Amino acid sequence: MDAYDEGSNARHGPDAPRRPAPPAQRSAPADSAAPDVSPGPELAPDVSPGPELAPDVSPGPELAPVVAPAPPGSWPPGEPRTGIAALSPRYQVGVALALAVVAIGVCVHIGMTFLHVAPANTVTRAHGEAVDDWIYPEFEQNWKLFAPNPLQQNISIQVRAGVRGPDGMTQTTGWYDLSAEDGRAIDGNLLPSHTQQNELRRAWDFFVATHDSENRPVGLRGSLSESYLRRIMVLRLGRDDAVRAATGSSGVIERVQVRSRTSNVPPPEWSREKVSTTPSYRELPWWRVPQDEARGGVR
Repeated sequence: MDAYDEGSNARHGPDAPRRPAPPAQRSAPADSAAPDVSPGPELAPDVSPGPELAPDVSPGPELAPVVAPAPPGSWPPGEPRTGIAALSPRYQVGVALALAVVAIGVCVHIGMTFLHVAPANTVTRAHGEAVDDWIYPEFEQNWKLFAPNPLQQNISIQVRAGVRGPDGMTQTTGWYDLSAEDGRAIDGNLLPSHTQQNELRRAWDFFVATHDSENRPVGLRGSLSESYLRRIMVLRLGRDDAVRAATGSSGVIERVQVRSRTSNVPPPEWSREKVSTTPSYRELPWWRVPQDEARGGVR
């Protein structure tokens, strides 16, 4: 290794000159006097503000804040009340009573419907009339779809009216097939109304079930079925364009007559069954229309 290598671990020989010491390590001569420095005004050190350093805090275990329990019945501050809680106590009582009435009504209806479709039992024998009054005619249950021998007839309801014109003369219209009108409204309609599907059919079934073969009412429900069917006829005729055109839109319906047209459904081609397709008619007597119904009072 070279003797003049200046590395920190270099070894120097005895004849090698010594390296001069750095100025900081040189000692001042003993006889040199320290400079005479007179004390002056003390100056504050010029320290420029630097970035503030965050204290060095070692992370410790996180402690959950202690929250005092809210008194019962209080609402959290800053959160608006919604729903029934936003109402005053008086209105809250009103809403509670309304909900109770609705719940009672639903329970009563479900119970009446169950008793109507259930087999004869002690309750129906004692309160059968009350159950029938609740169910008929709006909530009547019909199970013909699941009967062993379903209905195989086409029944259409037709009506004609006696209309009194402005001159005082009564004019009789032709027969209007209301069932055919409902059928045209349902055909191709993905969401047909309940009125178009069932109102006319159920009204006729109600009439037939409460009248004998001579069209005489049986019991009080017979008179009710006549009024129900007659009002439907008047409403349908009152909004029929053909009737308004025949009477000049100024006539008044005085009486109506209803009939049914029944024809058997033809059997399929592969069947050997032979049935008559000749239609049969059941014609009811003329019904006089009260003035309030003729003027639209039942709407």
